[in-house]
Amino acid sequence: MKIETIRHPYASIDARWAAVQRRDAQADGAFYYSVRSTGIYCRPSCGARTALRGNVAFHASCLDAEAAGFRACLRCKPDQPSITARQAQAVAEACRLIAALEEAPDFDAVARAVGMSRFHFQRVFKAHAGITPKAYAAARRAERVRDALGQGAGVTESLYAAGFQSSSRFYAGAEGMLGMAPGRFRKGGAGESIRFAVGACSLGAILVAATGRGICAILMGDDPEVLVRGLQDRFPKAQLIGADGEFERMVAQVVGLVEAPRIGLDLPLDVRGTAFQQRVWAALRAIPAGETVSYTELARRIGSPSAVRAVAGACAANPVAVAIPCHRVVRNDGGLSGYRWGIERKAVLIAREKDA
Repeated sequence: MKIETIRHPYASIDARWAAVQRRDAQADGAFYYSVRSTGIYCRPSCGARTALRGNVAFHASCLDAEAAGFRACLRCKPDQPSITARQAQAVAEACRLIAALEEAPDFDAVARAVGMSRFHFQRVFKAHAGITPKAYAAARRAERVRDALGQGAGVTESLYAAGFQSSSRFYAGAEGMLGMAPGRFRKGGAGESIRFAVGACSLGAILVAATGRGICAILMGDDPEVLVRGLQDRFPKAQLIGADGEFERMVAQVVGLVEAPRIGLDLPLDVRGTAFQQRVWAALRAIPAGETVSYTELARRIGSPSAVRAVAGACAANPVAVAIPCHRVVRNDGGLSGYRWGIERKAVLIAREKDA
C-alpha cells in the first residue's frame, strides 16, 4: 500500500506569513520571523503589532535569526522556552509533588511550590493535564490502591496507605476505580465472568472479550496466544469462558467492523478509564469514518488544548480497537504515528475508510 507523504503545514512562505498574521501558537518552534525595521525576531504567536510584509523574513531557528543580525524580542522571548513549555514543566513538577505525597495534598502548597497562585495553578493544570489537580491526585491514589491490592495487601491497609481518609469515601468510588468490588479485584478478578474468543481477520488475529455489561476488549496482533495472555494478565483469577454460538455472532460483527469500518458497531461497550480517558474516547467515537484529526485538534475538541500528550496517552490506552477509532488520529503534518496494534494496521484501516 502506498502512503502519501504530506508536506509540513508551514513549509511554504505563504503559510508562514498566514501563521504570523493569525498569531498561531501551533507554529511556535516550527519557524521564527524577523522584522527588518526593528532588528528583532519573534515567535509566530508574538502579540506585537503585525509588521509590514516587506519587512518580514523567516528563519528555521533562533541561531539562524541571530546569525542574520537580529536580536530576540523582549515580549515573546523566542530564545527561551515558550510560556506553554514553562507551564508544562510546572505541571510536570506539580504531578511529581502530588505523586510523592502519602496523604491528600494541600493544593495551595503545591501551587506555591511551582510559583503560581491557587487559581492560576488550577487553570493551567487542567489545560495541560486535561483534569483538575484534585482528579489527578484521586487517580494517583486509585493507582496505589490497585498496586497494593494486586500484591495481596488487605483492602483496609491499601486504602489508608494510598491516602484515603475514610473507608466510606473509598468504597463510594471503588467500582469506578477498579471496575469491580475491591475484594474481587484483590483476588485477581475472582468471580468476574469474561467471555472471549479469538478469531482471524485480514489484519491478523483478533480477540474479543465481554463482561455481562458489554465488550471490554478488542485486541489485534500476530499471535493469538499473546492476545489471550494479555487478557489473563489483567485478571488472572477471572472466569474466562470460551465462546458459544451467540458470542461467535458478536465476534463476527467485530470482524465485520475491521473489514469495513464505516458500518459502525451497534454493540454495548464496557470500557473503564479515568474521566479524562472517557472524554477522549467519546471524542474519538465522534470522528466520522473516513476522516482523520490531529492529536492537537482532538485536545482542542475536548476543551484541553494543551493536553496533547495526555490525549495521545488516552489513545494508546484504548482497550477496544476500531470500536473506539483511535486509528483516526494522526500527527499535525498528517503523517501516521504510533498505534497500539501496529502502524501498518492503522494505515490499512484509514485507507479502507477513505476508499469506501
